[in-house]
Amino acid sequence: MAERTPRQADWLSVRDALDRILAATHPLGAERVPIADAAGRTLAEDVRSPLDHPPWDNSGMDGYAVRAADVRGASRGAPAVLEVIESVPAGAFPKHRVGPGQAIRIMTGAPVPEGADSVVRVEHTEARPGTPERIAVLDDGDAGRNIRRRAEDLRAGTVVLETGRVLRPGEIGVLAAVGRPEVAVARRPRIGVLSTGDELAGPDAFEDVRAGRRIADSNSYALAAAVATAGGVPVRLGIARDDEASLRAHFEAAVGLDVLITTAGASVGEHDIVRDVLERLGLELDFWRVRIRPGSPFSFGRLGRTLVFGLPGNPVSALVTFEVLVRPALRRMAARTDVHSRTMRVRAAEPIESKPGLVHFLRVRLQPDGAGGLAARLTGAQGSGVMSSMAEADALLVVPEHVDRLAEGEEATAIPLSAPDAGQDSCGLPG
Repeated sequence: MAERTPRQADWLSVRDALDRILAATHPLGAERVPIADAAGRTLAEDVRSPLDHPPWDNSGMDGYAVRAADVRGASRGAPAVLEVIESVPAGAFPKHRVGPGQAIRIMTGAPVPEGADSVVRVEHTEARPGTPERIAVLDDGDAGRNIRRRAEDLRAGTVVLETGRVLRPGEIGVLAAVGRPEVAVARRPRIGVLSTGDELAGPDAFEDVRAGRRIADSNSYALAAAVATAGGVPVRLGIARDDEASLRAHFEAAVGLDVLITTAGASVGEHDIVRDVLERLGLELDFWRVRIRPGSPFSFGRLGRTLVFGLPGNPVSALVTFEVLVRPALRRMAARTDVHSRTMRVRAAEPIESKPGLVHFLRVRLQPDGAGGLAARLTGAQGSGVMSSMAEADALLVVPEHVDRLAEGEEATAIPLSAPDAGQDSCGLPG
């Protein structure tokens, strides 16, 4: 095994490991994409509005443009009767001014005519027979209301979206409103995912798994999915066998990628040679173990311009270390300003035992605690090979190094796990 130099840190705390990773990680360049393809990307330019939006005072309701002075005090018992002098659909402009005792029928979004300072919604009116057309206003609650003022949304010349903003549906809508067909966004990192080990089998050799001769390669699929949810472009590199020739061939396939993620082969076993082969190829190893469970045999370094993360081979260990140590780095590469994972305070729904000396990240399911907060319950056995425990989890419960037990009801920190579309059984809104 290659000799470790003093520059290669070992047995780091989780915080120190993450700090070293982020210090070595930098945003990638920018590229221009159509706004229809920009959702989830990080904005790489300030966006200014070339116009006021809305460009004119417009109606917020289908109804009648009126003067507030003419409808105040109106009620069903004492309606205000007004003459309708015009109809203005959305997309048209009024031709007349609203005078005393007059109203103009108006649709949502249509420009408000001069003289009007209110829009009475249609359900607060009744038509009155006869010529000329008249309406009776039955409620004065809309006096002075239901007009969207010019530039109340966006003002010409102002920055409406800042560099570093993650583009969600609302931001895409703003881009369309200011006439941007395309926008500059941070380039998505291309990330190679490589499984290693003679014991692994892909889907094409699943009969060997069924017969008990090999183990299914779940890591490359799970990590590729994790990369995609983190905004990266996963490049699955397959399975490398436990020999130098196979490893070298697979590492050469990663040339030009921004990141290489390997799993397994980085512990201290006789056949764990991944790190040695990488160092012979020029890997500058930064550190190679972290005080984390699951996942302590985690390494980080650089091979040329490619960042290399060595993850443990156990499936849960690989995913946990990705969430804690890799995902923040991918956010930084994508020019995110919020690189650290969101945390929340929860209560233990049951007594939880731990072993001091390592920070434990336990798979938990969150549920209402009956007091307006959330309680965390273990998803079952916490072994690093129990992938089903990860599939059942919606958060990682953080148990610090010095803690050996969380009592039922005791507060702790949890990291929510990403979800394609997080929801719950009930809406939680007032009826």
